[in-house]
Amino acid sequence: MNGPAPYRSTPVFDQDTLPIALRERHTTKANVWGVIRVLEGQLQLTMLEPAADIILEPGNPGVIQPQQPHFVTPLGLMKMQVDFYDQPPCG
Repeated sequence: MNGPAPYRSTPVFDQDTLPIALRERHTTKANVWGVIRVLEGQLQLTMLEPAADIILEPGNPGVIQPQQPHFVTPLGLMKMQVDFYDQPPCG
């Protein structure tokens, strides 16, 4: 069973090209879910509400709820991309 398709995706970022905006506290807009997909390496996802630190790696994406404050931190060499959905993604 396939879930919804993303309506937009970021470019692929690595530890050097990851924008400062994603490394600092930010949120998605109302009615927008984000799925952080790590393609290589590891990335720490820090959720601020509720507080949690999650290690993301290939096959273990991070799902961001609409307007949920968070930021990411590269853990060494990595590549990642964010997919955006206008309805809850399957993961």
